[in-house]
Amino acid sequence: MAQEQEITVRRARPSDADEIAALVNRIRRGQVRIDRLAVIERLGNVGFFLAAQGGSLVGMLGWRAENLVVRVSDFLILPAPDRIAVGRALLSEMEQAAIELQCEAALLFLPRPHPPQLVEFCKMLGYEPQLAAGLPKAWRNAAHEAGVGNDDKLLVKRLRSGRVLRPL
Repeated sequence: MAQEQEITVRRARPSDADEIAALVNRIRRGQVRIDRLAVIERLGNVGFFLAAQGGSLVGMLGWRAENLVVRVSDFLILPAPDRIAVGRALLSEMEQAAIELQCEAALLFLPRPHPPQLVEFCKMLGYEPQLAAGLPKAWRNAAHEAGVGNDDKLLVKRLRSGRVLRPL
């Protein structure tokens, strides 16, 4: 029986651009091809965590922390038997970084329509579907900036027990 290979997660660097583009193109199966320059441009706005297994990229998570809210906009994993472990490792690394930044919550922006398996996976990790209209103002503003309307649902995970009501 083959032994499972360890999943490692690290922050992306500009030198990873070609590898990231190849991963995205492979996962999206040519729907919209991206190149190295598109990745470098995206790295200017979003931080990436990369998951590797056996020396190859198997997943990525794009995120941005602003106003104590984390926005996860890119969450791609290769179809593989370990995809749940890869997703868990990526989300865990992002959450740890967000907690260090004193973020209150993480908002996941999923493709529409929301794939039911992805929603169930995220619920296992503590993310709950919530209407944008019911979120605290800063969280709702983050959702609106991402194009989510008040009547739309997104997945939310509270990262700290209390809200920050005055500047840190």
